[in-house]
Amino acid sequence: MVAKERVICSSADLVDLGDGVRFEVDVQGRPEPAFAVRYGGRVYAYLNRCAHMPMELDWKPGKFFDVWGLHLICSTHGATYAPDTGRCLRGPCFEEGLISVPVEERNGRVIVKGDPHGRG
Repeated sequence: MVAKERVICSSADLVDLGDGVRFEVDVQGRPEPAFAVRYGGRVYAYLNRCAHMPMELDWKPGKFFDVWGLHLICSTHGATYAPDTGRCLRGPCFEEGLISVPVEERNGRVIVKGDPHGRG
């Protein structure tokens, strides 16, 4: 079954290296938390689930970047991820990556294009 496109936020809601926007996606018929961030002018989205342990990354809603704004970080155990690929950079994620969610920007909106797919 192909997932329907849906708007998750306005493009203006995502500022480079700023707060992310939380949303939900269907994963095997269950709603799962996800998030979108802007990095290098592009929008990236992932399931909100650390590869180390299935815990949400943000320490406060929308707070996904480390204090320098360089990497996505799990607030629980400090695993860090590349914002543009979801690849584990260091910490207890051991080369596992975040699970990406396909999104695109169109007409000033960020749109989910389908279900999450393979690891980043």
